[in-house]
Amino acid sequence: MNYKDVVNDIKAMLERAEPPISGDCCIYRVPFDIRLLNQDAYTPKVVSIGPFHHHHPRLQNMERHKLIYFKKFLERADVNLDTLVIHVEEAERNVCRSYADTLDLTKEELVKVILVDSCFIIELFWRFYYDEWSEGDALLLKPWLTTKIRLDLLLIENQLPFFVLESIYNRAFISSSSNIPSFLVLTFDYFAYYNSCNLASDNVTIRHFTDLLRMFYLQQPIERRPPRIEESVMHLHSATELLEAGVRFKVNTKTKCLLDLKFSKGVLEIPQFRVEDWTELLFRNLVALEQCHYPYESYITDYVAVLDFLINTNRDVDALIQNGVLVNWLGDTDSVTILYNGLWKNITHLNFSSHYFHLCQDLNAFCRNPRHKLRATLQRDYGNTPWQAAASIAGIVLLLLSLLQSVCSVLQLVQQYKAS
Repeated sequence: MNYKDVVNDIKAMLERAEPPISGDCCIYRVPFDIRLLNQDAYTPKVVSIGPFHHHHPRLQNMERHKLIYFKKFLERADVNLDTLVIHVEEAERNVCRSYADTLDLTKEELVKVILVDSCFIIELFWRFYYDEWSEGDALLLKPWLTTKIRLDLLLIENQLPFFVLESIYNRAFISSSSNIPSFLVLTFDYFAYYNSCNLASDNVTIRHFTDLLRMFYLQQPIERRPPRIEESVMHLHSATELLEAGVRFKVNTKTKCLLDLKFSKGVLEIPQFRVEDWTELLFRNLVALEQCHYPYESYITDYVAVLDFLINTNRDVDALIQNGVLVNWLGDTDSVTILYNGLWKNITHLNFSSHYFHLCQDLNAFCRNPRHKLRATLQRDYGNTPWQAAASIAGIVLLLLSLLQSVCSVLQLVQQYKAS
């Protein structure tokens, strides 16, 4: 054995050794035990973005469309290809720091991936914003493909860091008219369907598109979010059990923020939520992002945990539907039950939103009070509908009249006895 060669090899290895995760890291592979539960939810269906799925055989058909959009982008941009390559090469090291895993690409390959994928996204967002479509877009404008592409761009493993997209966009249009919107504005426009709270793009900072989706759901900036406590909710009664204990469900119409649950005076207010074909995909990726990047600020995971407690069986799903809280676009109650029972599996929960923690405590305390359950039972059995209530009242009146008649009869007999 040549010891000198071994020493040199080890020195070269040590020079390449860097911490796998730095403060700039924001794009992760989904942890194995979480990914195993539903691999399709984390794997792009039609288009790969970034290095993690670049070589996936199923996604190669979109590469030619990327190049078509890249070519059109160069025609539109105020910059030549040489300048862009140099620009991306200078950013390559910082891009690498954004990924938690070692990238199986050479520097040259990574520069190509970054440039082609970034320009594809920018051109796509530009056409969407300005509604500038051509005959060549016929395939990409198929509704099913448009939806698939948008969903693929939200997967945690299928991301480019936002700063490189924004940097290329700004470099390309640096000398253009000041009327051109920022890339963040284009991004908000492209993903507007998920921005149900109408969050404005002003003063918003995001790391990538999955991070943007999380911000859409959170709505509030970090300083306005509920504080977190180092305790976890160990138990919460299901929706059916809460109803049986006298809790009333009400749709919270005062807010569009999905996470805004409230409980007061026996009424649990929940913003209405739809269960669609892509609901599981979105929530799984948001929970995976929080597991990897926001373990101490896992507000989406808190919400998922509460829903997991509320939904145990099909009866719970039906109860939420009947009370207008849940809208089932899957059509199959079993699918909804399985979906919410699986989102919280293999999840490590380090702390909990203080608001949700106290809400669950209040609900459990309400259920422990026997008076609430008795009142709920009486209302369910005797006053659930106007006809049932009327019948119950009529029955009580008849019972009182019968009792009064019996008392009168007894009194009459007593008087007759005395008289005799």
